[in-house]
Amino acid sequence: MSHLFEPLTLRSVTIPNRIAVSPMCQYSSVEGYANDWHLVHLGSRATGGAGLVLTEAAAITPQGRISPQDLGIWSDNHIEFLTRIVHFISQRGSIAGIQLAHAGRKASTPPPWKHRAVTLTEAEGGWQIVAPSSVAFDDGCIVPKEMTEDEIQEIVTAFTEAARRSLLAGFKIAEIHAAHGYLLHQFLSPLSNRRTDGYGGSFENRTRLLRDIVAAVRAIWPEHLPLLVRISATDWVEDGWDIDQSVALVRQLLPLGVDLIDCSSGGSDPHAQIPLGAGYQTRFAEQIRRETGGKTGAVGMITAPAQADHIIRSGQADLVLLAREMLRDPYWPLRAARELGFMTPWPAQYVRSAPPNTPAYLPDDQIRIK
Repeated sequence: MSHLFEPLTLRSVTIPNRIAVSPMCQYSSVEGYANDWHLVHLGSRATGGAGLVLTEAAAITPQGRISPQDLGIWSDNHIEFLTRIVHFISQRGSIAGIQLAHAGRKASTPPPWKHRAVTLTEAEGGWQIVAPSSVAFDDGCIVPKEMTEDEIQEIVTAFTEAARRSLLAGFKIAEIHAAHGYLLHQFLSPLSNRRTDGYGGSFENRTRLLRDIVAAVRAIWPEHLPLLVRISATDWVEDGWDIDQSVALVRQLLPLGVDLIDCSSGGSDPHAQIPLGAGYQTRFAEQIRRETGGKTGAVGMITAPAQADHIIRSGQADLVLLAREMLRDPYWPLRAARELGFMTPWPAQYVRSAPPNTPAYLPDDQIRIK
């Protein structure tokens, strides 16, 4: 029976525990470049003991950014600083992963501390947004341009090139973002996909772009490295994307070389009624894992160490991804290890001088707090 501090091996990569830092937009980039903020933000979570540290959504094109301040991976020039971040995360014993994304009709928005339910105009620093269909996300949002089939193929190429750059930067895990109402989820969901060609209508057509991207990325992403996909398991809206379609999708993705499904939900409809609560999305990870035989990650209001450990021990998921709790406490994994009784080393810089043969796990009275 697995537990929270047991390693998880995906292909040749062994994640030292089952705790991952979920992608969290930082709105701190200029022209897509990572900087010291990203180094400290991601590096501190690796120092805090997370087994896997995922970047925020890295836009595969400038037009794919959620906001003008988003991280990017559309240029070879973005690689250099990302390499520095990967190196630091790896030094701390964690695995560095990158999430590749395109925001589609939810692109070109201001950061969330400003009004987020609008689309920036070009005069405000925004750009032309695109989507599977000309359907606005919400009132106040600009109607997106419907993508041509040639533009769809350009997106496949952009994801592939972004994966190539991620590999050059040293990332060991790549995650394709197909959740939260962003471009790939927009193709999956009938709420946003009104197309009548080979990319719309039937389930097979609506899932075509994601399958094409997975196949193209897997073709250049080394066989020994894992590939993840994040999905929204349900739109929480009648006649939208739902868990049954998610199960069917995962059955298509696993043979294409996907190693773990990161199970989130929502994002297609701003008015969806979502029953928020502790672990409210975990049941989706459990159902997909049970019905497909694939590995899953659970995310969403996972806050307590015992709760996270139970998710793993009971077979609901293979990995837990934490976001808000990691913002509150970058050292949550070290605290969880102590509460659950596991021997997990603190960084040497944080402990007092100790006699030889001192256990790697140090109790509170040996933590340097002078």
